[in-house]
Amino acid sequence: MGKPSIPKGTRDFGALEMSKRNYIFNTIRRVFELYGFRQIETPAMENLSMLMGKYGEEGDKLLFKILNSGDFLHGMTADEVANTSTQKLAARFCEKGLRYDLTVPFARYVVQHREELQLPFKRYQIQPVWRADRPQKGRYREFYQCDVDVVGSDSLLNEVDLMQIADKVFTDFGVRVQIKINNRKILSGIAEAIGEADRIVDITVAIDKLDKIGLEAVNEELRQDGLSEEAIAKLQPIIQLEGSNAEKLNTIAEVLKDSETGQAGVEEMRFILGTIGALDTPNGSLNNELQLDLTLARGLNYYTGAIFEVKALDVQIGSITGGGRYDNLTGIFGMPGLSGVGISFGADRIYDVLNQLDLYPKETVTGTKLLFINFGAQETAYCLPIAQECRKAGIATEVYADNAKMKKQMSYANALNIPFVALCGENEMKEGKVTLKNMNTGEQTLVTPEELIATIR
Repeated sequence: MGKPSIPKGTRDFGALEMSKRNYIFNTIRRVFELYGFRQIETPAMENLSMLMGKYGEEGDKLLFKILNSGDFLHGMTADEVANTSTQKLAARFCEKGLRYDLTVPFARYVVQHREELQLPFKRYQIQPVWRADRPQKGRYREFYQCDVDVVGSDSLLNEVDLMQIADKVFTDFGVRVQIKINNRKILSGIAEAIGEADRIVDITVAIDKLDKIGLEAVNEELRQDGLSEEAIAKLQPIIQLEGSNAEKLNTIAEVLKDSETGQAGVEEMRFILGTIGALDTPNGSLNNELQLDLTLARGLNYYTGAIFEVKALDVQIGSITGGGRYDNLTGIFGMPGLSGVGISFGADRIYDVLNQLDLYPKETVTGTKLLFINFGAQETAYCLPIAQECRKAGIATEVYADNAKMKKQMSYANALNIPFVALCGENEMKEGKVTLKNMNTGEQTLVTPEELIATIR
């Protein structure tokens, strides 16, 4: 039997990694709650009928489908199985799927529990999601999302809050980022302006890849999607537009002057950018740059207004946060007219960024603070009440369980980066004291239990 392994695109996390990940989750959770959001959870699997068709054709292909339990072939002949397409077989054999994101399950949750909810409803959710994607650096098949959403409010102040939340999270992490923002109404207006209003999905899917595949490849994809050379030519100066946010807005407002939808998007951007920029600082109320990017499209079809994406400036990796306004999402579950807006933090990519930049505070990656050396049964009996007092004082404390050689116990402390070791032998017991060793400096001090606690705290 070979060495056991895990599926591609998934990862094991040891104790040190989990300390780092919990730092990420706790930091994000603290910021979410600072802005008044409350936590919910939804199941790992949803009914497949609820997931299909919500993420576009490409997204549907990435859904992990769960084979029905029991005799899923019941009622089918061998010929029917052999001659039925994979897609139709999957529809028959799979009634459930692993969630692709947290937003669609959230929309289902809102509709299912609408009688219990106070609108506007502000929720956050920190759970894993699954995508049958090709694994590569920064892209996994199982990964955590940290989502924050508001439903039941049309106010653009929610978008302002989300930009501030993104800025606050990465400021607290110490990561320099660029926050990109655009509006699907502006993109719809652009499609109208170049005479391809019915090709809005093709256009947005293509230009959203600009950073990854370059301008020529984007143009070629647009040609393959059936856009005319004239339309592609008209698109070039728009997607390559440069200047300040205000200059870009003024230019695109002129381009879209005959598009009611496009003008609505421009006005929304004016409000969001103007509100955030009201403070007299280079980035307004943010610590990081907020950039209007007319090539930002976000592939998911349910976005209808402002869309956002966050890129780390000091690490080569894809977007680490993204989201937007989705006016129609709950309508697909029988609750039309309920607007929502949200943003999702990719915890696994943030984990990789913080690892590369070595930005974890030292106290978050250490566990035990104090280890009592085991010299034997009598000494251990003396140590246990002191260890308990240390724990009551909030100090993570271990008593080495085995009466092993001193060298082995000290090696254990070094391997786990335990900063303090307590030694209690015959002399210490007579005096009612403890010898405390600082593992970083090597200094040893004879202290009372109270002094030991005060020193470590």
